[in-house]
Amino acid sequence: MARQSSAAGRRSHINAASRNSGKPQSAGRQTAKSAPPELVAITGLSGSGKASVLKALEDLGFYSVDNLPVDLIPKFAGLIYENPAISSAAIVVDIREGEGLKRFPEVLASIRPLVNAKLIFLEADDETLIRRFSETRRPHPLGTEQSVAKSVALERARLAPIRAAADLIVNTSKFTVHDLREFIGERFRGARDQSNIMIYVTSFGYRFGVPADSDLVFDVRFLPNPNYIPRFKNLTGKNPGVAKYIRSFPQTIEFISRISDLLVYLLPHYISEGKSYLTIAFGCTGGQHRSVMIADEIRDHLAAAGYKAKVNHRDMQGK
Repeated sequence: MARQSSAAGRRSHINAASRNSGKPQSAGRQTAKSAPPELVAITGLSGSGKASVLKALEDLGFYSVDNLPVDLIPKFAGLIYENPAISSAAIVVDIREGEGLKRFPEVLASIRPLVNAKLIFLEADDETLIRRFSETRRPHPLGTEQSVAKSVALERARLAPIRAAADLIVNTSKFTVHDLREFIGERFRGARDQSNIMIYVTSFGYRFGVPADSDLVFDVRFLPNPNYIPRFKNLTGKNPGVAKYIRSFPQTIEFISRISDLLVYLLPHYISEGKSYLTIAFGCTGGQHRSVMIADEIRDHLAAAGYKAKVNHRDMQGK
């Protein structure tokens, strides 16, 4: 469904593009604008947030079309090329396309001489996708004859060639709808800078396993454990008394200082290499005291350095 034009207008535009066979008639676009229009193609796993990304781009002024058939992509590219009023557009193509999806990489490559085409591939962890389908009670597009888990695995395999051709791959497992739209807005609103990397600082307990999506992991079990002090045992690292106790040791202060300096040094290099989000994990034994306090401190240091960082205490009781 096109979001920024009437149905009648959309039909007339597409018919015009069809007559032109997706080819520019003249240099009219180039006289109106020096740069070719931008076309962002969104694809990925069902339940990964494609609709949210499309809406975010629409809010930025992109002409947006959901579930555009692959065979119409060249005609749509011709449409936006010939229309000087359209400088940027976004489309969603996904598993609903069926067998036509196999031609998608080839078709996308064929329009690159005409438009500045980018491919965004969205994905998420299996357990996250299964939970999302359970929460929304919507069937998987591949049908209900098999479990959602098997449908996700099949879809992931079918989309693997398209994923390999993507310009940007985004794992949305940790994103809320708001986080995802904010990320897309920052990515496409302007030039890349410190604000265009999303940083997640996570605390966890080693007894429950290391977070699978961690980019950097730091073990803080070398710090004295408040769990062995009766008055702190049933509290967490967010408690002022517990935090003061952990902070009272010189190795704590030095660790926070050294790790903060390291991250502030590393982040610009991650950004220059195209890193869009980073998960930094701090682990202690149970994920209640030391890792919680350290994660909060590091998050505050990153914020003071000008970065947008969010904290998540995975295993903290009563979070």
